[in-house]
Amino acid sequence: MRFTRRKIMAMAAATGIARPAMAASGQADMVVVFKGSRRLYLYHEGQPFRDYKIGLGWAPEGDKAFEGDGRTPEGSYYINRRNPNSRFHLSLGISYPDPNQIAAARADGRDPGGDIFIHGGQGKRNQNNDWTAGCIAVSDREIEEIWQLVPDGVLIVIQP
Repeated sequence: MRFTRRKIMAMAAATGIARPAMAASGQADMVVVFKGSRRLYLYHEGQPFRDYKIGLGWAPEGDKAFEGDGRTPEGSYYINRRNPNSRFHLSLGISYPDPNQIAAARADGRDPGGDIFIHGGQGKRNQNNDWTAGCIAVSDREIEEIWQLVPDGVLIVIQP
């Protein structure tokens, strides 16, 4: 799927990001996840240039609503932190939850959760590819590559 610069800017505006991160040549300026097909794509200037098979939360259907539901969030976020000392090799933080998600969870008497990442560790798991608490998992080798190609501030769009 191709994304135009206009579409990227619209998705960034919807998340409250003034403008997506400016990526250096050869780096991603957007990450797109398709939960249904278990794929993560890196984009540069509207063109996909890398893709990865992923694992999701242990209950992947639907949008994340609260901590402990085992779902991976859906929507537009951004990469907001890095953890070089992750239990899952390396990890890139996703800006979940947004203020609306916090309010919705609290209105239901729940904690929205947080600490959603793209991380390694996928190869260490059994046949069940969906094993995280809501994160997006790839192999350790793949997270090393993603770590290098995805700068902080990049838009990440997670589709059903």
